[in-house]
Amino acid sequence: MMNDTKKKRYHMNKKLRYRYDDVRKQLLELEEDVTYSVRSQFDELAKESRDVSDIKRLTDALEDEAELLKDASEMFQRMQKSTHSTADEIHTRIKEAKQYEKESKSRFRIFNPNPTNAMIDYAENKKKHFARGNTFYKLFWVFFIGSFLGVIIEMLYCYIQNGHFESRVGLIWGPFNLVYGFGAVALSFFLYKYRNRSTFYSFGGGFIVGSVIEYLCSFFQELLFGSVSWDYSSMPFNLNGRICLLYSIFWGILGIFWIKEIYPRMAVWILRIPNKIGKVLTIVLLIFMIVNSLASGIVVYRWSKREAGVNASNAVEKLIDEYYPNEKMEEIFPNLTFVKE
Repeated sequence: MMNDTKKKRYHMNKKLRYRYDDVRKQLLELEEDVTYSVRSQFDELAKESRDVSDIKRLTDALEDEAELLKDASEMFQRMQKSTHSTADEIHTRIKEAKQYEKESKSRFRIFNPNPTNAMIDYAENKKKHFARGNTFYKLFWVFFIGSFLGVIIEMLYCYIQNGHFESRVGLIWGPFNLVYGFGAVALSFFLYKYRNRSTFYSFGGGFIVGSVIEYLCSFFQELLFGSVSWDYSSMPFNLNGRICLLYSIFWGILGIFWIKEIYPRMAVWILRIPNKIGKVLTIVLLIFMIVNSLASGIVVYRWSKREAGVNASNAVEKLIDEYYPNEKMEEIFPNLTFVKE
């Protein structure tokens, strides 16, 4: 015996199938009728008729039909896009649900299986979490966590590659780097709508979004501070040395890994922040990051002036020179170099 939910699902699927078959039959019949009607009118129009009123009647009718068919074509294109999107999401959700079930039952797993984005959506809505969806609060926490994790991961990578730790921070206070934070926000913001779609969309979105973010970060760093932190001029298929094809492909791969693996886990962490303090804590950390960013910009700007041989002209600049001399700045930002005019 089927329970009520299964019965409703069965009857809904049966109803959809019936309606689809009926509409499909009607559309095929309509296509035949339109083709026959239009061809007949073409034949009439092609006759050597001298009846001006008859010609006008035919041309007016054909123009009306052309507009109707154009409108129908646009509607079918929208429907095609919508139905393709829905079908792709259905297949993706089924695939990810099966994968989660498989990982949950595995006897050899070390960590809990990665939750699917569909599971995250359900949990956020059920809990009515302050940072559910693709809102400001969610994106700020993605930015904050991304700024921190990016630094940790790159420092570990540097240690594995070079055998020693090296600073990869982008701010003077704390292990944070705005490039990773903004990159995380950009990937989350633009790929969010594709979170339950196949990996093709995640790769394409990551490829484009990551390349744009990397280019803009390099451009504005050089424009504002006269410095660069990376240069791909020696790499093939590069654009002004700011981005290159290889790293854009890496951004595409990261897009898949981000929205399917990293973002769901990050969303789980954010879900653990209590609703009572969530918004207040968000504002406090936002103020900290703004002050930290402004202070870092001022200190780096003063560093660039020292490199250019400009002496401190006021008490603030002298204080900066005292607490953040060149040696300390080179330790904080070891890869930052100034572009000489």
